[in-house]
Amino acid sequence: MKSIDRVRAIVNGQPVDHLPAQPMVMMFAAKHIGMPYIEYTRDSRKMAEAQVKVARDFGIDCLLTCSDPAREVIDIAGDGSVEWFDDQGPAIHESRAALKDKSRLQQFKVPDPLGGGRMHDRVDGIRLMRREAGPDVSIVGWVEGPLALAQELRGLNTIMTDFIDDPDFVRELLTFTADVAIRYAPAQIDAGADTIGMSDAAASLMGPHFYAEYLFPQQLRVLSHIKRRYPHVLTRLHMCGQTAALLSQMCALPADILELDFPVDLVAARRAFGPRRVISGNVSTITDLMEGTPERVYAAAQRCHAISGGYHIVNSGCEVSPRTPPENLRALIRYAQEHGPADV
Repeated sequence: MKSIDRVRAIVNGQPVDHLPAQPMVMMFAAKHIGMPYIEYTRDSRKMAEAQVKVARDFGIDCLLTCSDPAREVIDIAGDGSVEWFDDQGPAIHESRAALKDKSRLQQFKVPDPLGGGRMHDRVDGIRLMRREAGPDVSIVGWVEGPLALAQELRGLNTIMTDFIDDPDFVRELLTFTADVAIRYAPAQIDAGADTIGMSDAAASLMGPHFYAEYLFPQQLRVLSHIKRRYPHVLTRLHMCGQTAALLSQMCALPADILELDFPVDLVAARRAFGPRRVISGNVSTITDLMEGTPERVYAAAQRCHAISGGYHIVNSGCEVSPRTPPENLRALIRYAQEHGPADV
């Protein structure tokens, strides 16, 4: 069965040969082909090469284009706030945050995702992946969620105090960052992505009141826009960390795949989401994948499947560490390949 059809079948509750396996491999993929991660993030040809090889070598059911938090930031505001490292992803230096001066927001414009910058580089990577892998492989495009991009522009600690000190600014900033995602996703879909992932990790630091008032409406705008314009495209929401307090609101979003990090209580999540929402992830990237044994990883995948039921994609809770033993990743994927939705 084609990986693109396998994922769609799980989402639509249709027959499938086995569970899809979609672990988040980025730094692991670069390491797998002996590539410094700085090359992976700066050159879409190398990202495509690494993703295609790791997917083929391990049997992963997607090619993933998530790489780092600085693509949109640099195209919006330049690279003055970005620190580059040879073998890890670029990071935002909060003391030089692009929006350290809030008034600068008035100068920002939503970038053209085909304007030759780092956003364009990801689009080029998707085209390369589709050309190399063909029509049968699922390609997951990626956009920064509204709060993720807001904190990358403003600084994580600062944006959190802004919710109290200047809520009108927060609303304006989140509207702008959602607009960036709304423009970026179609360019990736037109290039060949069949799924759009949206990450909003900082949401795990919010309580349900602030999430409902500020972030949920903007996430809803982004995901609804994608589903209206491209009803055939799958949407995937990734919010790292402990999001237990937000589960009942998350399930109201039009996300086909809800990706949960390992701190989240999976039993509570299934209860909140109902029986037919697709849950992905929850296998610990640390104690299971990086520090565990193949037997422990296999058992963790089995536990997640048993709790999630048939509407499930086998996945790590977050990014697979490059220090993960390859045999542990193979055990995760082997569980998916040996089990169908009803094998619980």
